[in-house]
Amino acid sequence: MNTDQLEGKWKTLKGQVQQKWGKLTHDDLDRVNGKLTELEGRIQERYGIEKAEAKKQIEEFCKSCNC
Repeated sequence: MNTDQLEGKWKTLKGQVQQKWGKLTHDDLDRVNGKLTELEGRIQERYGIEKAEAKKQIEEFCKSCNC
């Protein structure tokens, strides 16, 4: 899934994203609004992980989600 696809399907994916990363708030998800770099940053911030790890988790999520 690329950035355009994520942005296009964001409303559908928000619930799955929140299940995967439960520390993200509704406000976080509203601010992300389907932008990959913003999602990476929010995950880094909430989970205290490095950018590369956040990116890896997002890639794995995109491969496994029912998108």
